[in-house]
Amino acid sequence: MIQISNKVFYIGTNDRKKHLFENNWPLPNGVAYNSYIIADEHPALIDTIEYGSDPDYLANIDNALAGRDLEYMIVNHMEPDHSSMIGEILRRYPNIKVVANCKTFKIMESYYPLPQDNVYEIKEGDVLDLGYHKLTFVMVPWVHWPETMVTYDTVDQILFSCDAFGSFGTLDGGIFDDTANFDFYEEDMLRYYSNIVGKWSGMVQKAFKKLEGVPVKIICPSHGLIWRKDPGKVLSLYDKWSKYEAEDGFVIAYASMYGNTEKFADEIARQISALGVRDIRVYDVSKTHVSYLLTAIWKYKGLVLGSCAYNTGMHPMMALLTHEISVSAPQNKILGIFGGSSWNGAGVKALREFADKAKMPVTADPVEFLGRPYQSDFDKIGDFARQLVDAMRR
Repeated sequence: MIQISNKVFYIGTNDRKKHLFENNWPLPNGVAYNSYIIADEHPALIDTIEYGSDPDYLANIDNALAGRDLEYMIVNHMEPDHSSMIGEILRRYPNIKVVANCKTFKIMESYYPLPQDNVYEIKEGDVLDLGYHKLTFVMVPWVHWPETMVTYDTVDQILFSCDAFGSFGTLDGGIFDDTANFDFYEEDMLRYYSNIVGKWSGMVQKAFKKLEGVPVKIICPSHGLIWRKDPGKVLSLYDKWSKYEAEDGFVIAYASMYGNTEKFADEIARQISALGVRDIRVYDVSKTHVSYLLTAIWKYKGLVLGSCAYNTGMHPMMALLTHEISVSAPQNKILGIFGGSSWNGAGVKALREFADKAKMPVTADPVEFLGRPYQSDFDKIGDFARQLVDAMRR
């Protein structure tokens, strides 16, 4: 239990055992489930942790309460990594009021049905008076589920933001932005954004508009660092990412069965480098998990996709990447397409179809080779690279 402000405590936990977040996204650095308790005149718990991730969680709540009853549990978001302890909380504190909005309670019915006596439904702008602390609620739908809301303490100006401003990675030692090296977390924060929240960037911008003018001294997300020294930093990052503002540079992602498409990818990288671009990342989509590919794609302006033909379509791992790009929908990309074919030219054709369906304009004329690339094929790359770099610099 770590104090955040007057009567506000962190009672979250680290999970280093889980390999995949949502059974999909790699967690080499683990993940933190942040939960908070306000030990006020009327005690309140804000979000829980994933069931089974900390056997001492209920004891930590008891310690914070010092013999008193827990009166309120605020549910900002129903995803089970924040709500799966609801049943245990109800059994331990049967008189508790579960504070949530109407959409949350509709979803909750299918997960953890509540007796009506435990239901405390709130609307946007309602105030929950805990004694010293006064909590109000702002609906931020689709950041990143339809029922999501944030809780704001008007007294200490703390924003309990749930998944917004979150990150992958455990909290190793310090839990605050001024007690940890943010360099260790920045890439995991962008990866979390691109993998989990990015699809809903338009809704993130709407949430920013709703919270415009609200003074925030501390941001307490449901994953990752707590921001007390410089909350403006994480606000700025989310604003940038949700506006699709990327850095100069290129991601070149390729699928190659026998090395020919890989050779073409390397030559594209060299030609782009020769034009003065320093930030270039080349990835084999069969080796690098799509989670990390999405992160790089969100980071850089340029995206070059290349695939061999495979069973009358693009390579399956490239198909996975293009699917995830379509889902997360990064905008304003400088897109180039290339590939190889033997008896079937479907690699480049399928990438064109993806670009059309995803409404991502192809910046440079696609380049394609037959069989293995010859010098005449490599000679096409110079103009291809120049078109891409010129577009980035405009």
